[in-house]
Amino acid sequence: MADDIKGQLESEVELKATAEQFFSFWKGQIHQAPNHTPCNIQAVHVHEGDWETSGSIWIFHYTIEGKPGIFKERVEVDEENKIVKFIGLEGDVFKIYKVYNGIWHIKPKSQGCSAKLILEYEKLNPSVPAPHIYMDFMIHQKMFSHIYIKRQGVQLDINIM
Repeated sequence: MADDIKGQLESEVELKATAEQFFSFWKGQIHQAPNHTPCNIQAVHVHEGDWETSGSIWIFHYTIEGKPGIFKERVEVDEENKIVKFIGLEGDVFKIYKVYNGIWHIKPKSQGCSAKLILEYEKLNPSVPAPHIYMDFMIHQKMFSHIYIKRQGVQLDINIM
């Protein structure tokens, strides 16, 4: 029965952005996401800490499948290994999941980078579906087609290759 309740989803994308650029976006520039994808993410606020410190708590206001939602998370950053982990604390996702965490593993490549997203979850009951809609939301090409990283006056597309 535990196998029916706990699980994880994985997806990997190839990006034109460097590993450092994509890592920097998720660890400290995520507050810019509403500027690039307002249909998906309407606001991101710091609840505790700041935009760049591991252990900070952020609150997202988003829309998924036409429904507004809120997600409160603690961010943990591993600079050396380019890992950003989001520990779910509160929000709409917890109406059906007891545990919901996201982990970005970002690896440099000769051109661009690869970014693997792992969603760890625990359902409140076995009839709850795996969180595929949240995985699609976070890695969908439409999402990336609207996100750009601006670094030192240069704008770089983050597109799935």
